[in-house]
Amino acid sequence: QVQLVESGGGLVQAGGSLRLSCAASGRTFSSYAMGWFRQAPGKEREFVAVISWSGRTTSYADSVKGRFTISRDNAKDTVYLQMNRLKPEDTAVYYCAQEGTPNKLGYNINDFDSWGRGTQVTVSS
Repeated sequence: QVQLVESGGGLVQAGGSLRLSCAASGRTFSSYAMGWFRQAPGKEREFVAVISWSGRTTSYADSVKGRFTISRDNAKDTVYLQMNRLKPEDTAVYYCAQEGTPNKLGYNINDFDSWGRGTQVTVSS
């Protein structure tokens, strides 16, 4: 059974930075792409970033491109999301997710079959 545990959320002023972490267990971490999604109050959950199983390929939502960086450490079974130049519109619960098929890079929310409980990120203006 896959377990994903996010950490690193909090309250930060606009322009600031946060680093989210997600520790995974239950499957061979290095075989699965990992993603970050977020959900703001009253909105649907949306894609933020994805990283391939090897870490060589990444992709970002247009709204975070150039400000956020996804990375992974396969030796530690952990994926990260470095968030810089945060904006109030980045306020949301951020979820870590694992792709459901090994060695496949998914971008759609339905491609991910395991989810963490989320960590709150609040950006004040």
